[in-house]
Amino acid sequence: MAQPVLKGQMAQPALEEQTVRPTLIQQVTQPLLGGHTPDLMQREQMALLKENEEIPAISGMIYDSYWSEEDVKNGIKRGELIVGPLRINPKNYEDAYVPMPDGSADIFIGGMKDRNRALNLDEVVVQVYHYEKWRVFVDDFENYERSVAEERLVVEESDEDSGPDAIVESDGDEGNNLALALSDKLDISEGTPGAAGKFQDKSPQRSNKNKAQTTPSQGSSKGTPMKKISSVSDMRHSGSPLAKNLFGTNPNGSEAPDSELGNRFTQRTGRVVYIYEKKHSRAASGRLKLMPDKNKNLALFSPTDSRIPRILIPMSECPKDFYQRPEDFSQTLFIARILQWDETSKMPKGTLARSLGEAGEIEPETSALLIELDIDDSPFSDKVIQCLPTNLPWTIPDSEYAYRKDLRSSCIFTIDPATARDLDDAVSIEDLGGGKYQVGVHIADVSYFVKEDTELDMVASRRATSVYLVQKVVPMLPRLLCEQLCSLNPDEDRLTFSVIWTLNEKGEIFDEWYGRSVIRSCVKLSYEHAQGFIEDPGRQWRDDELPPITNSFTASDIVTKVLLLNKIAVNLRKQRFDNGALRLDQVKLQFALNKESGLPNGYSVYQQKDSNRLIEEFMLLANMAVAHKIKTSFPDTAILRRHPPPQVKPLEAVEELCESFGLKIDAATAGDLQKSLLKYHKEDDFSLARIQVLVVLISKPMQNAKYFCSGAIPDENMYHHYALNVPLYTHFTSPIRRYPDILVHRLLAAALDYCEPPKRSIQVLQRQAEHCNDKKQTAKMASERSNEMFFSLFVKEAGPLEESGMVMAVLDKSFDVLVLKLGVVKRVYLERLPLASSQYHKNSKCPELLLEWKPDESCHRSTRHKITLFSIVECCLASDKEPLKWSCIIKRPKDEISYMDAGHD
Repeated sequence: MAQPVLKGQMAQPALEEQTVRPTLIQQVTQPLLGGHTPDLMQREQMALLKENEEIPAISGMIYDSYWSEEDVKNGIKRGELIVGPLRINPKNYEDAYVPMPDGSADIFIGGMKDRNRALNLDEVVVQVYHYEKWRVFVDDFENYERSVAEERLVVEESDEDSGPDAIVESDGDEGNNLALALSDKLDISEGTPGAAGKFQDKSPQRSNKNKAQTTPSQGSSKGTPMKKISSVSDMRHSGSPLAKNLFGTNPNGSEAPDSELGNRFTQRTGRVVYIYEKKHSRAASGRLKLMPDKNKNLALFSPTDSRIPRILIPMSECPKDFYQRPEDFSQTLFIARILQWDETSKMPKGTLARSLGEAGEIEPETSALLIELDIDDSPFSDKVIQCLPTNLPWTIPDSEYAYRKDLRSSCIFTIDPATARDLDDAVSIEDLGGGKYQVGVHIADVSYFVKEDTELDMVASRRATSVYLVQKVVPMLPRLLCEQLCSLNPDEDRLTFSVIWTLNEKGEIFDEWYGRSVIRSCVKLSYEHAQGFIEDPGRQWRDDELPPITNSFTASDIVTKVLLLNKIAVNLRKQRFDNGALRLDQVKLQFALNKESGLPNGYSVYQQKDSNRLIEEFMLLANMAVAHKIKTSFPDTAILRRHPPPQVKPLEAVEELCESFGLKIDAATAGDLQKSLLKYHKEDDFSLARIQVLVVLISKPMQNAKYFCSGAIPDENMYHHYALNVPLYTHFTSPIRRYPDILVHRLLAAALDYCEPPKRSIQVLQRQAEHCNDKKQTAKMASERSNEMFFSLFVKEAGPLEESGMVMAVLDKSFDVLVLKLGVVKRVYLERLPLASSQYHKNSKCPELLLEWKPDESCHRSTRHKITLFSIVECCLASDKEPLKWSCIIKRPKDEISYMDAGHD
């Protein structure tokens, strides 16, 4: 049977391989309520579908029928179809994107019809449209055309016009493509254009307009023309000789441009012809409404997430008095699930699963996001718990001491967040004399307890990762395992897997050893303790100033060893960045919660300090060492982690945008990018703000790192990790919270002849790796949504907040601001500001807004204000009437600018 397709790559396998993925595909039909078997649930769903037959059908086909498996299979073999994950723009649900196989750019899927009933994250099969239907980014083209005309005027020393400009209407609310294409980075579902591209600047209301139509701009600004995104076909007939030359048929007869210049202004477009795998859960949170025609048989479910379509729900499933008193349920959050979506139905048919509670409350909203993202937070079953030792307190069997390295007398300790309870890594160092040291990384031996193919293993493989929310953790493994049996608690014998190096202070490695071991941690340090040692190395610490220290070691012993480790870690880090590593850090908030209400009553900004970097460097070193070990031992079945390079054209767009502001960004390699950023890292407020914006912009084209099975990718150049700039990498150091680490532990054990090699095939391992990628992505989305929810609650409780921000994208009726202290990006709409007027100017690659403020109490006359990229603004953040919504406006600036300052004569 054929293998499944790697995301974003040309699909090679036959589609019958789908039948090998029952646990993934069947997720979309798993019951939300406990106590149902799959067969019973299936019968219930079929009964609901029968009820839904009362839904009036719309005559005619709204969506295209999906291609047959045979046609898709043949199209893939011929290279005519592309398989990849669908990403829907959360700010404009009609825009969706699928990456090109080489990761260089995205294919644009415009409108509901072309998306053809696929949902966010689904693995879809796309047919790329004929060149005539590709998108053209008009602003970029017009800027180029003007520059050509200006050059021609200079050469000819003439005032004659070089020919008519291309006058093309484009869709409303769009600004300069370069800046706009790079906005909204903080949501991973935003698309990235294939060239310097355009994105919609939608108003807060949900739009149902089709993109192919001309629509008026949203907002109140005057003088902005109605616009429409252009196609290659439109550009050929625009009246511009340059457009006709660039977008016409090539001399060789081919339709697509044969020059890099032509590609610069276009983006491939396509349509979904088949859903390869339904990775979206088909569940949604939202609210119930009556149908516009007051239909007594159907209700309308409106999802909170605009990327999910409205769903038709049988009235029989709604609360008893819903039809008579719908307003009583207007603030109630429900969960619905899509059951069926036919070609003739504008909206899918679904079922109402349950009521969660009041919208905007922490627990209902948290339950909703977990259900939507298909994150299992149910209690572990008795069958799972029975896989663990029951004779507590558990002691290590004598048989384990017989073959493991006994390190219990060594000075080994943990350094973790102060609140951590699952301690899965410890470190040690011994001075060997002669400038050499023995450094050890000791990782909890989780694979000892999680045996392959047990009920515990199957549950862990399905969950694949722990999920970290603001107020709680959804664990991958039972707490008995995480916090007791495996946690490297102080003064307790624990089973570990160790990597021990002989190295010098510079980090040069002379020898290394891998093996199973037994340790007894002598102290549980927090990052704050270790940071105190590093910042004040001469201080004499008393034992009573630190957590209890056992094994006859003293505070002085611990401090000395932490300082030695830090000295080596500093050199390891320097080596990594000298060798071309890249790091893009963004602001991360941490919330303090009220113990009684659970509401946020404060926040702090996470800061990575030397103590964090100390642990990070040795974990990276262990991960890289184990990657080489398992790849050498198992060339075809090693579980590794690769990081593809960024999308080429969007990254080039960042370079061009920065260059227009006098910033030279070299993105040839990860190392060059790092050096470019360091060049502009200065200590004044403006430079610190600008570097934050640059990091967000540069992060936009970056791709996600991915787990994979080595035998599934024949080209070893694709194993490379872009950000770390290393040929091989894996995850070994966090088996309590990541399932790939457990797989790696098993491989390492087999490589060291502790056990037989795992029996799973390349295909099965690759499917598991892909599943782990999916679960890691949804865990990240859950964490981000949880943070957004608590931030919204904090603004509601403590707001309005006044903070400084920097503009990072300018559109014709709005602009995006990075709130510097908080690290959040928010769109500011001109219609919400007290403006007398606004003017939008493209100004080549540097779009501008010139705002004229109305007189008010602080200023009795109108004043002018220029907004462009890197403008500093004062923001006011306030809660909206809608639950968990907040908005941002800017304050009138104190200083006025002149029109000449704004760049206008």
